[in-house]
This record gives sequence, C-alpha cells and structure tokens, in this order.
Amino acid sequence: MKRIPENFNNFDIIGDIHGHSNDLKKLLGALGYKLKGNYYQHPERKVLFLGDYIDRGVNVVDVLEIVKNMVDNGEAIALMGNHEYNAICYNTLTADGTYLREHSKKNFNQHAITMAAFMQHPNLYKMYIEWFKTLPLFYENDFFRAIHACWDEQSVNYLKTRLLDNCLTSDLLEEANKEGTELYHAVEIVLKGKEIDLPNKQSFIDKDGIIRHSFRVKWWEKPKQPHTLSTVSASVIKHHADEPIDVQHINFYSAEAKPVFFGHYWMKVNTALRPLILTSNTCCLDYSVAKNGHLVCYRYSGEQQLDSNSINFIKEYN
Repeated sequence: MKRIPENFNNFDIIGDIHGHSNDLKKLLGALGYKLKGNYYQHPERKVLFLGDYIDRGVNVVDVLEIVKNMVDNGEAIALMGNHEYNAICYNTLTADGTYLREHSKKNFNQHAITMAAFMQHPNLYKMYIEWFKTLPLFYENDFFRAIHACWDEQSVNYLKTRLLDNCLTSDLLEEANKEGTELYHAVEIVLKGKEIDLPNKQSFIDKDGIIRHSFRVKWWEKPKQPHTLSTVSASVIKHHADEPIDVQHINFYSAEAKPVFFGHYWMKVNTALRPLILTSNTCCLDYSVAKNGHLVCYRYSGEQQLDSNSINFIKEYN
C-alpha cells in the first residue's frame, strides 16, 4: 500500500457515502479525478474519506471498491465510521461464542442492505470486514484533523496510547465493546459522538424510528446561554427544546484549535441553499446523501480559517 506523505495538505475531504456510488463518481469527476486503471487519481490532490461507506444505499460493493482501490494506490486515506465498526462487531465472535454486536432485529435491519449486497460474494464480504479493521479512527497532521464523529481531546489522547497507527487492533475489540471501560468510552465518543441523557428519564424517537433516552451534543462550539436542549443538541428534538441541560462535564472544541473535519451528523442544507462551515475551524461534511441530501466535499489546502466557498457539492444529484 502506497502512503501519502505526512506534509501533504491538498486534500479533498469527503463525508458519509452510505452506498451511493453514483454520487461518489459524480463528485470525484467534478473535482477533477480521473480513472487510472482501477482507481481514481488527481494530478495534485488526494482524498480523505470520513467513514460510513456502507449501509442505507444499495451500491455498497461499488463504493468500497472505489475507496479501497484509491487507498491501496496512495490516492486516499479512509477513516473508520461507526457503520464499519458496527459491521466488524456484528461479525466478530467473543470467547463465549456470542457476537460483539447483538444480532437483534434493530441491528440486523441496520446492516441488511450491506449483507444483501454481498449475498453472492461471501468471501468478498469477509475480506472487507477484515479491511475495516485496518482503517484508522482519526487523522491529524500539523495543519488539520479529521474524524468520523467527534474530536474529543481526552478520548483521542487516550486512544493514541492504545491503538496501533490509530487503528483498533483485533485484540482490543472485546475490551472496546465492554461497557464501563475507558476504551469503550473513547471509541463510542470518536465514532458516535458525545451524548447526554435527557432529563427526568425522558425519551424521543429519532430519524430511524428508534426510541432514544440520550441526545447527541453539538460539541464543535460552546453553546449559547441559557444551556437548553435547543442550544446544546446537534439535532432538533421536539417537545423538549427548553429543557435546561448541564454541560459542565462537556469539553467543547476550542476556537483556537486547528481545523477539524467530521461527518456523522446528518446536516441539512440551510436557507443559503448550500452547505456551510459550522465555525471558522470546524466543518461537518455529512449532508444526508442517504436521505435525499448531498454528498459533500471540502477542498482543503492548508488554511487555518475555513471557508464555506471551499465546500463542493452538485445540486443536480437528486
């Protein structure tokens, strides 16, 4: 596998793909990437993928082939998303013969489209599960950072002491799935985001129809006063907007830190009709491609002040 030089900074950073290979091909083409044999290449730039290549969309195999071929030929870095992590755990047995991720109806349904895509290619499926284990959980150089869901300094610093080349090795998987361990906590945060329980044991129904008792925190900026669910939550939760929330134990991303890119949060295009950076040093690139949204890319060239004009997407996708 060819490696990208550590001082390289001309990255096109692409958010959650979720099996939408046609959108990926259109985006790569619009960015100037061309097929060279079996992989896409740009004369001056590389891609950094933020994870979640599988589930939801039907062209999972095609997406994985594109991403893996680019990584193998030194044209991209691919991070692990929570869906790849879930797939690893769904297919990994513990010492007592149970799976790390329960084969419940909810978990089966989440992964069903991916498993169906590989139904005629079981060995290829196994190969990709093993490949997922080689994907780093985060990337950082002197200029910027990238992670699937949440850059939390405490969690990332801990993971640096446990991981091999920022990757979660097979011998750590069981510990990483054991609730209460520091490794479990750190992996949950970086791949799935910070969460806070709703007050008074309340609940809500999320976008997938699942009952939730906790919500995702908008960790990328210090919330405005007063601290309520509407100012702290990363998504709109009806009927609880004015609930006061205690955020004293939450470390929000510093406005002085280097730029960070992430996906995971199902952003929607706002009234400006285009994706926008969240703050001058934070940018989410998940714009709900699996829910009639857009596949989005930030064209990064080493700047410390991010600019919404560097976000690329094609309105005619849908």
